[in-house]
Amino acid sequence: MPIQFDETNLRAVMVGASSGLTDSEIRRYSPLALNALADFRKACEAGRYGFPYLPFQRESIREIQDYAASVKGSYDTVCIAGIGGSALGAWALDCAIRGPHLVQGRFSTTNPRLTILDNVDPSFVDTALATMNPKRTLVLAIAKSGATAETAATFLILRDWLRRTLGSRAHRRIAAVTSRGRGDLAVLAEREQYRTFFIPDNVGGRFSVLSPVGLLPAALVGLDIQNLARGAARMTQVCWLPDLNKNLALRAALLHYLIWTLKNKTIHVVFPYSNQLWGTAYWFRQLWAESLGKAKNRDGKIINVGQTPVAALGATDQHSQVQLYVEGPRDKVTTFWAVKQYSTPGRIPKQPLKLEAFDYLAGRSLAELIEAERLSTAAALTEHGRPNCTFTLDRINETHLGAFLQLMEFTTAFTGELLNINAFDQEGVELGKKFTYGLLGRKGFEAYRERFQLYQKKRRSAVGKESN
Repeated sequence: MPIQFDETNLRAVMVGASSGLTDSEIRRYSPLALNALADFRKACEAGRYGFPYLPFQRESIREIQDYAASVKGSYDTVCIAGIGGSALGAWALDCAIRGPHLVQGRFSTTNPRLTILDNVDPSFVDTALATMNPKRTLVLAIAKSGATAETAATFLILRDWLRRTLGSRAHRRIAAVTSRGRGDLAVLAEREQYRTFFIPDNVGGRFSVLSPVGLLPAALVGLDIQNLARGAARMTQVCWLPDLNKNLALRAALLHYLIWTLKNKTIHVVFPYSNQLWGTAYWFRQLWAESLGKAKNRDGKIINVGQTPVAALGATDQHSQVQLYVEGPRDKVTTFWAVKQYSTPGRIPKQPLKLEAFDYLAGRSLAELIEAERLSTAAALTEHGRPNCTFTLDRINETHLGAFLQLMEFTTAFTGELLNINAFDQEGVELGKKFTYGLLGRKGFEAYRERFQLYQKKRRSAVGKESN
C-alpha cells in the first residue's frame, strides 16, 4: 500500500528505556496482538462490527452515485444537519480532497460548497442560513439514532426554512441518512417522502465515514467515492494479515498500546503536516477518544482507561504547542502524518535580497520547507526523549485517503481489543444526551430530569457551605 509507517522513534534506543520500547518488549506482546486480530475478525464475521465491510458495499455506493447524478446541477450548497460521527467524516473527506474550506474554489452548481451545522449555537446557525439560498440548497439530515437533539433541532429549522420558500416541493431538497426501520428521523423521512439512505446497524457513527454518512455528501460535492472505497478495500485486505511486519494497523496498534500502557504516555498528539488532513485529525480525535475512553473492561472491571487525543497542525503548531511537547510532562506520544508528494511544490522565487533570513530559502519550495519542519520537529522530540512515529501518504487523493481512513479505524479497533474493552459503545456520551432529553421534557426521560434536579440541589448546597 502507498502508506508507510515509521516506528523508529518509538524505540528505546532512540528515546531511552523509560519512554521507548525495546525489541524484547515488542516480541513479548506480539502474540497478544495476533490474538487481538483473531478475536476482532471472529467478531466481525459474526456480524457484530461492520465497518471492515463498508468498502465492499457496491450496491449502496451505486445507489449514492445514481442519486448524486440525478440531482447534479440543481444546487450550489450541500447543508448537513449532523454532529459527531455524522459530520466529522464528511468534513474530513471534503477538506482532504478539495482543500480546507477557506481556500476552496468559488462555489457554484458545478462546485457546490459543503456547509455543516454541527452545533446548536444560535448565532452560528442563523449566520449559516443567511449565506445560503433555499432554492439552491440540498439538505442532508444525518443521525443514526434518528433522535439526536442537536440534529433534530437544526433540521427542524432547515426544514422550515425550505418550506417557507419552496412550499410543498421542499421535500425534494431533503435527503436523510439514518437507521432502517427505527428512529423518528426514519419515520419522518417516510412520511414526507425524503430520499433516504441507511446506515448498517453494526456500524457506529464514528466508524461510518465510508457508509452513506460520509459517502453521500462526498458524492454530492463531486468526490470520487468509488476510489475512496477502492483504497479502503485494499487496506482492509492488509489489515486482516496475521503478520505484524505487513499489517500496518496491527503493528501501529500494538506499539501505541505498549507506549501507552508500559511507558505511561496518556496523551496522543496527532500531528498532520498538511492542511488537507486537518479535518481528518479532528475525525480521528473523536474516533480515538470515544472508542478507547471506557469505564469498564469486557469483564466488567472498573478501569477508567483512556488516552487523550490532541490535534496539532504542522507547521502551524510548532509555534503554539511544541514547546510543551518538547519540555513539558513526559506523558505524550506523537504521531506525525506526512505527505510525500503535495499537489504543488510551492516554488519560492530565486531572486536574492542579500538578507540571510530570506536568501537561504530562495529557489527552494514550500514542500521542501514543510518536510524539513516535520523532520526537525521529530528530531527535537527524539533528542528530548519524547517518543514519536510517522505515517506517510504518497499523496492525497481519494484512493489514498480511503486507505488511510480504513487504516485508522482498524488501528483503533485493534487497540480496543488489546485493552480488552468494547471500542464500539459510548455510554459516557449517552448519559449527557439523556440528561438533555430530560431537561427539555422529552417523554420517557423523566427520571433523568429528576437526577439532574438532584445534581442542581447538590450544587446549591455546595455553594452554600463554601460561603459559610
